[in-house]
Amino acid sequence: MFLEATNARRYLFAVVATFIIATPVFGQSMSEINQPTVASLSRSAGIVLPHEIHTQAEQGITRRLSMNDAVELALEQNLTIQVERLNPQLQDLSIATVRAAWTPTLSTTFQNNDQQRPSSTQLDGGAISTYTTAFSNDIGISQLTKWGGNYNVSWNSSTQSTSNFFTSFNPSVRSTVNFSYSQPLLRNFKIDNARQQLLISTKNREISDVQLRETIVSTVRQVKNAYWQLSYAIASLAVQQQSLELAKESLRNNQIRVEVGTMAPIDIVEAQAEVARNEETVIVAESNIEEAEDGLRALIMDPVTPNFWDINLEPTDTPLLQTREIDIDAAVRNALSKRTDLSRVRKNLENVDVNIRYYKNQTLPDVNFQMNYSAQGVGGTKLTRDSFFGGNVINSVSKGYGSVLGDVFTSDFPTWTFGFTVGYPIGTSTADVNLVRSRLQRRQAETQIKSTELQVVGEVRRVGREVNTNLKRVDATGSARQFAEQRWEAEQKKFAVGMSTSFLVFQAQRDLAQARNNELGAILDYNRAIVDFDAVQEASLTGGGGSFTLTGAGGTGSTASTGNGQTTTGISPQTGGGNFF
Repeated sequence: MFLEATNARRYLFAVVATFIIATPVFGQSMSEINQPTVASLSRSAGIVLPHEIHTQAEQGITRRLSMNDAVELALEQNLTIQVERLNPQLQDLSIATVRAAWTPTLSTTFQNNDQQRPSSTQLDGGAISTYTTAFSNDIGISQLTKWGGNYNVSWNSSTQSTSNFFTSFNPSVRSTVNFSYSQPLLRNFKIDNARQQLLISTKNREISDVQLRETIVSTVRQVKNAYWQLSYAIASLAVQQQSLELAKESLRNNQIRVEVGTMAPIDIVEAQAEVARNEETVIVAESNIEEAEDGLRALIMDPVTPNFWDINLEPTDTPLLQTREIDIDAAVRNALSKRTDLSRVRKNLENVDVNIRYYKNQTLPDVNFQMNYSAQGVGGTKLTRDSFFGGNVINSVSKGYGSVLGDVFTSDFPTWTFGFTVGYPIGTSTADVNLVRSRLQRRQAETQIKSTELQVVGEVRRVGREVNTNLKRVDATGSARQFAEQRWEAEQKKFAVGMSTSFLVFQAQRDLAQARNNELGAILDYNRAIVDFDAVQEASLTGGGGSFTLTGAGGTGSTASTGNGQTTTGISPQTGGGNFF
């Protein structure tokens, strides 16, 4: 009778278990569950995806974004890019400041002079005092030439009235034109301080362009990684929710078994603990979505945007595995020609060459050619007196200002001056010291280029290996997930016929969840590696900052500094279960 009762209970248990297993938990078979889309999996499981939760939210605005949309927004609104875009403009102003050295300078002077002085010589004509009233104006222009010389042209006009007895013109009108030019022949001939500063400012302008390109490449990389981060965080929540539904379904099944008498009530506690554990992973996954959303928002949006913190971001690009062939050798050659850090050190070397050229020129003798030309004319009222040393005025002839200008511009009364000046320091000069220093700096810059090239090659090769390694990890974790599914199905069947325990079933379910999440993490790492592989050919991935480890529920995720104040957080590969692919 005991055996018959036992067999009856086993038969009843098998019937109930078969009914439970045959009931479509998710409305799909395992092969259908393994389809590589989160949406189909979630719909079949009755799970509301996070982006659907966002859409249904009573507060907040949902903004759907593709990857290209996110990149375009970042290029337009990212604060780091906005800051870096100002640097080329600042360098343009530096160049304009240097170019101002060759800007002509116009000067004008107006002067009036009234003078009365006591007589002190016989030339004063016996008067007690003499007075002089004069008015003059000067207009001049001077400029530094682009070959090191400088010129000055001035024109002076004046009128004068005086009581001096011996003055021939009273009132008198004078006009004078002066032109002077100085040209260095050795030092400062091929290059001088102004030209040195212009060349360096131009190179610095090019460096600012390189830095802007580096910032753009780095930001685009961060945006893509942050976009995938949010997309995978949403997918991870769907996975955690699926695991929670599995645990709840197991709890319901166990409750049925307790009601029909095939399971002891104490066995429900383990199922309840499994439900509680999965509820905790769902809470963590929801928090990861909010964190990833904030990271992407900070990268692609300006904080002055209305409702900045209330806008929900919904990725539209599906996080699928898309493999591609990579050529590490070609990537190395591309990086050696396009990397921004190499461009900077090479342009710094060009700046050092400019300094060497300048200081070498400064060690030459200071030989200058100087020329001066002047022409003048005098007019007004010319007085004729009755004696050689003064006397009464017997005649006067007026010579107008036009005639005076004619004398000036026809060079009737020219004065020419030519000369050379030579200077040379005795002993070691400052230029000699600066030249030695610049040559040492050139050797240093050459070594820095070699060091940077070595770092570039090593970084490209490392990222290339990461791509290949993560692709192999995807294959390995996919196989592990398939085996975990088979084990879980086997444990379920064994448990249905009384050949397994709840503990082993839940252990198989946790192992399956771990395997599925490991596959999800491997795919995330692969996509990130692809993004890094494209970026590392144009800019360094280690532009500053470090990394730290962020501890999560049931596992860890790496949080790496992005170099511009933002961080990207990795999904924990051990935060729950579910099937993604």
